[in-house]
Amino acid sequence: MSVSTYTVTGMTCGHCVSSVKEEVAEVPGVTEVDVDLASGRVDVSGASPDDAAIRAAIREAGYEVAV
Repeated sequence: MSVSTYTVTGMTCGHCVSSVKEEVAEVPGVTEVDVDLASGRVDVSGASPDDAAIRAAIREAGYEVAV
């Protein structure tokens, strides 16, 4: 299992966190999503989930991944 970390911008509340978790959890191969609102850190665990699909899921939730 691998863990990938992303920094997400624009999250301001618990609903934001829930939206990101829900979208990213639907990506094939993702087994766990941990979101820290204060830092914007999103840790994604799973069996080699697709990086592009995770980034797309974050955008689908309405947020951006910091470069």
